[in-house]
Amino acid sequence: MMRSLWTAATGMQGQQTNIDVISNNLANVNTTAFKKSRVDFKDLFYQVLQMPGTPVANGETELPVGSQIGSGVRPGAIFKIFTTQSYQETQNPLDLAIEGDGFFQVQLPDGTEGYTRDGAFKIDSEGTLVTSDGYILQPEITIPDDAISVTVNKYGTVSVARAGVVGVEDLGTLEMARFINPSGLQAIGDNFYRETDASGIPIVGDPGEEGIGTIIQGFLESSNVNVVEEMVKMIIAQRAYEVNSRSVQTSDEMLSIANALRR
Repeated sequence: MMRSLWTAATGMQGQQTNIDVISNNLANVNTTAFKKSRVDFKDLFYQVLQMPGTPVANGETELPVGSQIGSGVRPGAIFKIFTTQSYQETQNPLDLAIEGDGFFQVQLPDGTEGYTRDGAFKIDSEGTLVTSDGYILQPEITIPDDAISVTVNKYGTVSVARAGVVGVEDLGTLEMARFINPSGLQAIGDNFYRETDASGIPIVGDPGEEGIGTIIQGFLESSNVNVVEEMVKMIIAQRAYEVNSRSVQTSDEMLSIANALRR
């Protein structure tokens, strides 16, 4: 069996994975704070026909390069790229964007901590700040019933003005977390991530400390997907898949020719 059949097949499988990732990026082009993914490819092991440096001509010379034939490609990693594309102004006082590397902390239904950069917060029936799914922001902040305005400064201090009260009242500070390797976080959907051994433990602090970043009120972070860039990647992946399929076809034609030989 010709090596090229299996080698080209790995190329087609790799490009299928590449298209899967590109499709997910494009599907989330309007998802708040979405972070695009990228596939890193690695070549597979090599069959060594002649080792470089092998002595030839009775040991008087040696092969300068040798002969090695690769056996294809595989996806080595699919990781999130945590760059920031832009911010969208909403003028909603409960919409918060992070300028920096931090994450908001929320309590998931199973009681564990989840991390997100989606700052589209709401107020539940008890006045508690929650995500769109109703998960409570940590540490918990409760807005009084008689609050007429809510202010969150760049350092995470939440203040309210109350009816009939002069001045503002501080309710608390929004703590955030950052990770030494955010690409090692586990994406669990709904704009949430979980801590893993690869991400490292969360470094928790107030906005403006520990390199966490600061908060912008009235804005939401946009997806960092560039549609034009993803479309170019899709075209390249499609052409690569097509070329690999052509390699399979050519190998099959060569085998047909060999099978048709007669003495």
